[in-house]
Amino acid sequence: MNRVLVIGATGTVGREVVLQLAAQNVAVRAMARNPQAAALPAHVEVVQGDLTVPETLDRCLAGIDSIFLVWTAPPAAIAPALERILKRERRIVFLSSPYKTYHPMFQQPNPARGIHAQIEQAIESSCIEWTFLRPGMFATNALTWWAPQIRKGNVVRWPFASVPTAPIDPRDIAAVAVRSLCEDGHSGNEYVMTGPQSLSHSEQVQTIAQAINRSLHFEEISPDEARSELLAIMPAPAIEMLLSAWATAAVGHPAFMASTVAEVTGNPPRAFIDWARDHTAEFRLRT
Repeated sequence: MNRVLVIGATGTVGREVVLQLAAQNVAVRAMARNPQAAALPAHVEVVQGDLTVPETLDRCLAGIDSIFLVWTAPPAAIAPALERILKRERRIVFLSSPYKTYHPMFQQPNPARGIHAQIEQAIESSCIEWTFLRPGMFATNALTWWAPQIRKGNVVRWPFASVPTAPIDPRDIAAVAVRSLCEDGHSGNEYVMTGPQSLSHSEQVQTIAQAINRSLHFEEISPDEARSELLAIMPAPAIEMLLSAWATAAVGHPAFMASTVAEVTGNPPRAFIDWARDHTAEFRLRT
C-alpha cells in the first residue's frame, strides 16, 4: 500500500491533495506545525512537524512511501530538512513554480526562484523518484487581490486591466499531484500547468461578477497608485515582481497556456467561472 505524507497540508494546494487522497482511500498523513488547528477531516492522520526543526520530521516520515512537498520554511532549513526526507522515501512530488518557462510572466526576479532551484537540485541529486509541479497563476489569487474590495462595494481598483493570464484552480494542481504520487510513469517529469482560458484582469473580475450575480466595475489604476494601495494585501517585493511581470506581459504577449492537467488526469481543467461559483461566499457583500 502506498502511504503518502503531505508536507504543507494546511495550505491552498496541500489541503486539496490531502482531501483528494483521502477520497480515494489512499493512506495519507498530514504534517502540520499545529495539528489542533489543521481543520482536516477526522479520519485523516495529522502529525506535528516543522521543517525548521528537522528532528520533528522523523515521526512524520516513519512508514511513508511518497511525499508531497510544499516548501514553507526559510532557505536555511532546506539542507537539514531535505537530508532527512530524501534518504528515506522512494518518491517525492514537489510544488515548485514555472521559473524555467520562457514567458515574461514567469521570468521576473523572485526570491522563491532561488529556493525552488535549490530544492530541485537537492532532489535531483538524490536517488529518489521525483516530479516537479509548475503551476502558473492561481485562481485563488482573486481572494487576496479582489475579494476585500468586492465585499465592500462594486468597484475593483487594480493595475493592468488587459494583462492576460490563465488562472488555474488549485484542485487541478492537486489532481496532477495525486496522479504523480499514486501512479508510475511520472518520475522525472516537470509539469507546467495553467487553467483552460486566457482572461485579462478585467475579464476575471467580470467573471466573478457573473458568478455572484452582481455588477462590478473595474477601475484601472497606475503602477504608482498600485504600489501604495497594494501594500495592504501583499509585501513590497511581491508588488514589484507582479508589476514588472504585468508590464512586460502586457506588451503583445498572450497568456501562456498548457494542456498538462487534461493530459495527466484525463479530465479538462476547471474554468475560472466554475472556480468563482464555488467561492461566491468569499465575495459576498458585507454590510
